[in-house]
Amino acid sequence: MKLIKILLSLVLICSLAKAQTDQPALRIIPAPNHIIAASGEFRFTQDTRIYVEGKKDQKIDFLLTHLMKHLGYDGPIKYVKSSTKLKNAIILHTTNEGELPMEAYQLSVDAQRVVIRGRDAGLLYAVHTFTQLLPLEHTQSFAIPAVQINDQPRFGYRGLMVDVARHFLPFEEVKTVIDLMAAYKLNRFHWHLTDDQGWRIEIKKYPKLTSVGAFRKDQVIFGRRELLDTVPYGGFYTQDQIREIVQYAAERFITVIPEIDIPAHSYAALRAYPEYKLPQPAQSADPWSYNIIYAPTEQTFNFLEDVFTEVASLFPGPYIHIGGDEANKTPWQESPITQKLMQEHDLKDVHGLQSYFIKRIEKFLHTKGKRIIGWDEILEGGLAPDATLMSWRNEEGGIAGATMNHDVIMVPQTKGLYLDFAQSRSPQEPYNIGGHAPLHAAYHYDPIPQELPAEKHRYILGVQANVWTEWIGSPAKLQYMLFPRLFALSEIGWTNLDRKDYTAFSNHTLPVHLRRLEKRGVNFRVPEAFRAIDTVMIGERFVFELHKPVPGSEIYYTVNGLTPGDLDFKYTQPISFFVPVNEKREIKTIVITEKGRRSLVTTTVFHNRLPLAASTVTRPEQGLQYKLYSGAFDTVDQLKSSKVVGEGVAKSLNLKPFKDKHDVFGVVYDGYLHVDTAGVYTLSALADDGMKLFIDNELVINNDFRHGAIERSGAVPLAKGFHKIRIEYFDAGEAYVLKVFSQLNNNKRQEIALDKLYFSR
Repeated sequence: MKLIKILLSLVLICSLAKAQTDQPALRIIPAPNHIIAASGEFRFTQDTRIYVEGKKDQKIDFLLTHLMKHLGYDGPIKYVKSSTKLKNAIILHTTNEGELPMEAYQLSVDAQRVVIRGRDAGLLYAVHTFTQLLPLEHTQSFAIPAVQINDQPRFGYRGLMVDVARHFLPFEEVKTVIDLMAAYKLNRFHWHLTDDQGWRIEIKKYPKLTSVGAFRKDQVIFGRRELLDTVPYGGFYTQDQIREIVQYAAERFITVIPEIDIPAHSYAALRAYPEYKLPQPAQSADPWSYNIIYAPTEQTFNFLEDVFTEVASLFPGPYIHIGGDEANKTPWQESPITQKLMQEHDLKDVHGLQSYFIKRIEKFLHTKGKRIIGWDEILEGGLAPDATLMSWRNEEGGIAGATMNHDVIMVPQTKGLYLDFAQSRSPQEPYNIGGHAPLHAAYHYDPIPQELPAEKHRYILGVQANVWTEWIGSPAKLQYMLFPRLFALSEIGWTNLDRKDYTAFSNHTLPVHLRRLEKRGVNFRVPEAFRAIDTVMIGERFVFELHKPVPGSEIYYTVNGLTPGDLDFKYTQPISFFVPVNEKREIKTIVITEKGRRSLVTTTVFHNRLPLAASTVTRPEQGLQYKLYSGAFDTVDQLKSSKVVGEGVAKSLNLKPFKDKHDVFGVVYDGYLHVDTAGVYTLSALADDGMKLFIDNELVINNDFRHGAIERSGAVPLAKGFHKIRIEYFDAGEAYVLKVFSQLNNNKRQEIALDKLYFSR
């Protein structure tokens, strides 16, 4: 059998390390849109001086403080009218209005001087780019590579939403988030201040919004682990703190957009002031829903106008986000109060009533000089005239809004922009809300939908990532979920498509910036030594080469199946070994950074085995035979002793027909997988809940027991032809999914298509 090299990308990484000197863009996040590497370097020494060409003001003072800190400079600052003759100089040149766009900048580095040009935000971004060119560790004298950069963003809106309602983020930690946003050229901080679990903003006219609504009886939401958790939880921001945050962000050219969620997600407010909800009838299809949606009455509108008056006075930016999402309208459907209101205003249904509600608040906010942003549900019943749409469920809402000539911000949860989703399919990931948003998915997202006509592109203002905090209870975990995916968000919003390069970004730029976070004391998810978390390699002789994903980190491994730690073998050079026929070796690895941050443990099985022989199948027909089981299961093994309630032929692995009839169920598929080409196949299965997959009666994937959406994989060598396949699956309720993928050798992974699945009667 041929020698198998694992992670041949190491060769690529080495070549990129050389390219780093030639192409500084490989070290800058977001990658500049126009950059020319020059020969030579500027050497910073004790004799270097900083100059400012332009007027002295507070904005310049802020930038100078930032620049001096990164350079370790404590010399004088000189203001000059012309800098063309200066040498051994770093020059901040504030441009006049009209010379450069607001967020554009120019950076020139040669042997004589560094010139940083821009105005306002552009000058700040230029300084951030320049500081990224500095060595990670430097003394009083160091070199900065010569380069010419002429840069400006692709999109004007580059945002991050942080939910502080589900779990409160302390005041100083909000500032930390803003600092990190500014460092990577994000310019909109969407502050989700209210939700069912907490009201976080002081409203002086209604003090119970914070004295009652800002606190709950336990830390863990949704009532889980309530027997272990009876610690009161909460917090809020005073209006003085709000003003300080807004000013802090403004100094970094970040606009703060507050969100007061209406008409639903309002349990915290209605707990404090129950008079603003509808009376609950003796009989209701959903009694709880009366606690979370406002009554659309004059009394409620007066209350909300008072609230928004105070909110508008605290946030000078043009927008207020009014939510509008996930409104359970059962109370509006049942209440005679709302039915009467709908008749009075000729509203045909409760969707029209929500539109009326939103439009009325929009009209009021116009009197305060504000425009509204809402989640894409505000499309239902008719979009408010001047509303900006935030498209979160998918891209369709954004396409509809832009087609109607409304401004749109793209934040689809299906494209890697929900940063509370898991960063891999591994069950080792910290507990999270579910979903899957790996770094590569976020990086490759383009906010301009392909289906959107070119003349409508101008309505796409930009992009945003969201961090919902149902399961994020600490600043450290928030940072873990943000990084490294915030780097991807930065490039989505700033860098033109033709300048993006995921290979260079992930192999070379990312390690440098993770090292910067490490030095800064910011938490992050440490990438794995093996790019695949669980892998099976088939062969006889193996050489595995690993890369350190964070400079200064170490890789440790075990060969006995035990979990590795810093007392196990340290990886120092490529390792080669031989595996006898029909035997396997299991290597587990972990990355530990200089400050003790740890990656997930990767497991790689090296297996020397012959391909499974193909079966002879007479009169094959497309599809898989299935047997359906009804009942609550904890493992697929329980299906064997359960009663069959249905059987037939399935043309796909679509579970919806079963789910429509059974809240909990199990299903077993039997048939054949047809292989066109002999080789080593990696099979992967994404499942919620448990499943097992067998090929020729051999267990290849074990993804059993109750759990959320988790993907597991296995590899098997197959001869060309038909191979028995059996899939056992059960759903324990609520969310459900079953998808099976195959990958031949290093080819593209694909979901198994119908034309590869057969059965024989």
